Amino acid sequence: MMIDHPILGPRDAEEFVYLGDACLMVRPDGMAADAAEAFATYLYARENPAGRHRELWFHEQGDQSWLIVTRCTRTHAIEKVELAQDAARAGVVGQ
Repeated sequence: MMIDHPILGPRDAEEFVYLGDACLMVRPDGMAADAAEAFATYLYARENPAGRHRELWFHEQGDQSWLIVTRCTRTHAIEKVELAQDAARAGVVGQ
C-alpha cells in the first residue's frame, strides 16, 4: 500500500507505523470530575468499522511526522492523507 505523504509524496506503507483511530488524538480532560470513566471509555470503548475510517499513522522511517489517513478498511483504498497537526489546528480530528 502506498501513502501519498502531503510533504514527501508517495511513500510505501512499510515506512509507517499504524497507531489506531484518529479520534484518539482528542483526549479526555484528566481534571474533570468524571475523568476515570472518560478515560475508561477513551481506552476501551472502540468501534471497528468496515468502510471509511480515519486512522493515525506515524512516519517512523522518514520525517517522523504524524498523519491522518482516511481509507476504506474493506479495499484499503486511501481517500485522503493530511498532516495530523493541520487537522488538529482545523479542529477536525475527531470527525
